[in-house]
Amino acid sequence: MEFLVLGPVEVRESGIPVRLRGMRQRRLLALLLLNARRTVAMDTLVDGLWQDPPASARHQVHNAIRDLRAALPPSDGGGLITMDIGYRLDVPPDAVDAHRFTEWTRAARAARREGRDAEAMRLLQSAVNLWRGDAFTGIDCPALTTAAAGLDEQRLTAVEELMELRLAAGEAASLVAELSELTAGYPLRDALRGSLMLALYRSGRQADALAVYDEGRRLLADELGLEPGPRLRRLHGEILADAPQAQREAPSPDRPATPRSATTRSGHGNYLPRDLPDFTGRTAELALLERAVDDRHPGSPRTITIDGMGGIGKTALAVHFAHRRTADHPDGQYYIDLHGYSTARAPLAPEDALGVLLRSDGAAPEAIPTGLAERSAVWRSRLAGRRALLVLDNAADAAQVAPLLPGTGDTLTLITTRHKPTAPDGARSLPLGALAPADAETLFRRVAGDACADSPLTQTVTLCGHHPLALRLAATRLRDRPSWTVPDVTARLLTTAGRAAFLRTADRDLMSVLALSHERLPSDARQFHRTLARHPATTYDVPQACAATGLAPSAVERLFDTLLDHNLADEPSPAHLTIPLLLRDCAHALTPPAPDAVRHLTAVA
Repeated sequence: MEFLVLGPVEVRESGIPVRLRGMRQRRLLALLLLNARRTVAMDTLVDGLWQDPPASARHQVHNAIRDLRAALPPSDGGGLITMDIGYRLDVPPDAVDAHRFTEWTRAARAARREGRDAEAMRLLQSAVNLWRGDAFTGIDCPALTTAAAGLDEQRLTAVEELMELRLAAGEAASLVAELSELTAGYPLRDALRGSLMLALYRSGRQADALAVYDEGRRLLADELGLEPGPRLRRLHGEILADAPQAQREAPSPDRPATPRSATTRSGHGNYLPRDLPDFTGRTAELALLERAVDDRHPGSPRTITIDGMGGIGKTALAVHFAHRRTADHPDGQYYIDLHGYSTARAPLAPEDALGVLLRSDGAAPEAIPTGLAERSAVWRSRLAGRRALLVLDNAADAAQVAPLLPGTGDTLTLITTRHKPTAPDGARSLPLGALAPADAETLFRRVAGDACADSPLTQTVTLCGHHPLALRLAATRLRDRPSWTVPDVTARLLTTAGRAAFLRTADRDLMSVLALSHERLPSDARQFHRTLARHPATTYDVPQACAATGLAPSAVERLFDTLLDHNLADEPSPAHLTIPLLLRDCAHALTPPAPDAVRHLTAVA
């Protein structure tokens, strides 16, 4: 049995179409196929089937599921399964044409990177031939519209790559008509316009090739106020000068094609920071990231937000994972520090961040517009259809990252932040806590080296809160003092004042790092955090916090949420708050609240 979504939604059994009754049944099947092998909640189905659901919506969904189940032929591979909260359509992955398209295009790109261009061309042609029209043709549903746009973008990218391969194989003259039609239909696609220019030039039509460039330049200027991209400008110059690069045809049979990695588009570089050689632990978190990346809709950008307290290792995890996934995102790996929490400077404005990213991607300075909306549009346009990777590090809030996110394409974005609400809609969230005790000891030994030998470290790493930055600072201090032993370090970590003084080096100070989060709190939350951190208890429920601060329960609940949102406390169980050891130290190191701070909190409440 085949399920087809790359065009009108169809089901075929042994090549014969299965009859589906009415638009509602097709829309229901499309929603289930969009989430194939995953449970789709009843509320999701209701929202997808109706803009204004009737009172009988759930009953109608049950009836529609019954009819759809009856319409689908029996399958050994699963079927339409009723779950506690909704329904799941279990079908073999290769039974869905969108899955086959994604797998064939991925295999084609791998073959192209390895210089097997003939195989890549065959796979891409097979993938493109699966399409019978626009994805999910005729089905009007917001969730499906978004998925369809992503699939359509993937199709265009595959067509562009196929045209490049056919040009390299010497098909210039036979491609002119096909590329002319494609360019007329998608006039803002630089890759298609560039292929048409090459096809014309290699067919002996230099003037026509230059005219195609001028037409595109005028169109971009009139509609977007932009100039053609660097690749198209370079090609124009090569054609104008009869350069050998523009004249190049397919490689001879005894000379293999140049690997794709040697001919990537201008600006598509790797800007990731170095991966830490002593990166330690985070096995469970890395597994969660892998699942979050692989469990996605084809062609849809993936966004993952990693949040946690200062110094907990968010950047290290994001960069480490980004390096692991570089091969899957060959169209550029970008990194930018947004300075959301920095002692040296204010948070980076989104338009400034976009300027950095666009220049990294090869945009000419004169082609970068001045306004935020315009820069964001150009950035999304450049990422469309690409398999790129983006690390937005140290974000302040959602408003800072939203303009930097891609709109379509198989792009992975990793965001690190201390502020949980920074996660944009649709993003997966990964809260990051302290290291496991065994991993904390391993990290300490890796940094300290021979200085800690076989000494027991349980108390030492506990006094560091199993916190990666604290562990690095303490282990570095031990490593750099040959006369010290592990007990000497432990003794210096036994008190609040001792930890605050010891956990710093010439260029890093743990208390200053943690204090940045405290400074971002509203004034009443700062005073609340300070008061609780200085209290003898370590865990509070709402009544205990009310007793400690004199606040009403509603105010305490609100302030609990604020501290948790800023990763300045943990929630070991619902409505219970714990302030970790190092954050309690930070509160002690800060200027004490005024004598009437608690009375002020009570008045505000």
